[in-house]
Amino acid sequence: MDEHDSNTEPGTPNAFEVTRRTVIETGATALLLTTLPNAVLADDQIDGNEPPSSPVKVELQINGRSHSLALDPRTTLLDTLREHLALTGSKKGCDHGQCGACTVLIEGRRINSCLTLAVMHDSQSVTTIEGFAQGANLHPMQTAFVEHDGFQCGYCTSGQICSAIGMLAESQQGMPSYVTEDLTKSAPELTDAEIRERMSGNICRCAAYPNIVEAIKQAAGMPT
Repeated sequence: MDEHDSNTEPGTPNAFEVTRRTVIETGATALLLTTLPNAVLADDQIDGNEPPSSPVKVELQINGRSHSLALDPRTTLLDTLREHLALTGSKKGCDHGQCGACTVLIEGRRINSCLTLAVMHDSQSVTTIEGFAQGANLHPMQTAFVEHDGFQCGYCTSGQICSAIGMLAESQQGMPSYVTEDLTKSAPELTDAEIRERMSGNICRCAAYPNIVEAIKQAAGMPT
């Protein structure tokens, strides 16, 4: 680029000329942090007055009950559960799909609800932690977590339990993991290494991992 080349026409108000000389004299970092943002704002390229999206109708089957909602199409499934349906068992941890605290089951498969939009699951079956117990009777996985003290602060526990239930179903269907040694078996053996690998997407900041592994083994009918 010639040092007299410009991204704007001469005479344009607030025109800013980026050349090799300006980069050398100003410094690339300072240029990016100061001058260029001002030039973008001056050209009105950032619109902070974008109108909200029109609501769309969504029919969700959550824990066996049908819910008809009108949602902004950008609403995540997690925010739908927590903010629109008061199902706060699914936790918002990192909100980036890295901690697993928001894990729920969709059509029996585990998913990070913070990374998916509610409108993508219209008419699908969603199971949250609130949907496993039958009255006062806990799900076997919930019972195992209690008996093996698989939680401390409890923040990650709902996601851990949902993920563990989904993980056992995946294993029974013959889905291998990264550490599965024998791919010829119809169902991989659930060793401690298998369980830890399959649950690696769920973080426990209290580090109750050994107890969680033992709880999963009990729920799977394995010796602990």
